Amino acid sequence: MTFPRLSIRSIRATPVLVPMRYALGTSAATVRDAPLLLVDLETHEGVTGRAYQFCYRPAAAPAVVRFLNDILEAIAGAPVVPGDFWALLSKRYTLIGVQGIVRMAMSLVDVASWDALAKAAGVALARLLGGEPRPIPAYNSNGLGLIPSGGSRTPPHRRARRGPREDPPPRSWSALADEAGELVAGGFRGVKLRLGYPTLDDDLAAVCAVRRRLPDGVALMVDYNQALSAAEGVRRARALDGEGIYWIEEPIRHDDYAGCAAITAAVATPVQIGENFSQVFDMEKALAAGACDCVMPDLERIGGATGWQLAAALASDARIPMSSHLYPEVSAHLLAVTPTVHWLEYVDWMSPLLVEPLRIVDGYAVAADRPGLGLEWNDDMVRRYKA
Repeated sequence: MTFPRLSIRSIRATPVLVPMRYALGTSAATVRDAPLLLVDLETHEGVTGRAYQFCYRPAAAPAVVRFLNDILEAIAGAPVVPGDFWALLSKRYTLIGVQGIVRMAMSLVDVASWDALAKAAGVALARLLGGEPRPIPAYNSNGLGLIPSGGSRTPPHRRARRGPREDPPPRSWSALADEAGELVAGGFRGVKLRLGYPTLDDDLAAVCAVRRRLPDGVALMVDYNQALSAAEGVRRARALDGEGIYWIEEPIRHDDYAGCAAITAAVATPVQIGENFSQVFDMEKALAAGACDCVMPDLERIGGATGWQLAAALASDARIPMSSHLYPEVSAHLLAVTPTVHWLEYVDWMSPLLVEPLRIVDGYAVAADRPGLGLEWNDDMVRRYKA
């Protein structure tokens, strides 16, 4: 397909802080608000491409904006060709490294560029990329975080110390089970549970509590968020075999591909990694090491929609299932053109900010079949949550 001719005029970025309906509690931290950066890439032809970034911490947004301004200096007036932008900017930032804040800014420009091209062509991004919007199996990744001792969701480090150290009270799993029931109420075909408790017994108790509450046929994914050592990863993964787990995600440090390979070889439950792949190069290393059974690249870290297409081709060649990490509105389009499409990870953080949030119908994500990505800001809500 011949892409429309557009040229860069300006880049506008708006930081927002959106309260999460369900706190995201992992072994590393508990997040209650989503720091997001909304980007409008304006062209001389009057077409505006949009993208957004989950910044993890509010302090990251101003730093990303500074690099967006630096990127604008390099591409202002240039034709909108995402692959050319990525090559140009990779060279520009060679000495800094295309990592972290730099990569965030580059990926935002990449995704917004693809959105602008699809809008100018009058088609959804999935169609621009040679496919068509279609329902994608979705699992609910909101909530189901770690519960501290005693059942309270207050992080242990925020509690005042009172008297001599005592053994913590036992955890109450009823709140976790109740939350699991809420998360499948919309017809989701899977949910994700965060693990990485101090003991294996607690991990198993959490799994048991959630599993009892889920209807038959609903997949239960578990995510350790890199909490374990390689040896402990093998031990706990083996214990989860037979528990009906759909996959075990990131049990150990994300770049320990040899350790991940050892876990993958030792257990029957599939091992899932990939959200921390930095561009397609890390994915190549992981697949060469046999580090996993399936992959789930992150839109930002893999290199935007341009990097995603490279990753999808690599997964296709390796015949390995490929899911998404966050960014469900964009991922719904990209998974539609991914040969080994697996699951879409759904979070609702952007829903209040969009005129038309991503729809979930009978457990499937359904992207709007209209020009671009469907990212139209709800201006009133953007003003409300502006950081």
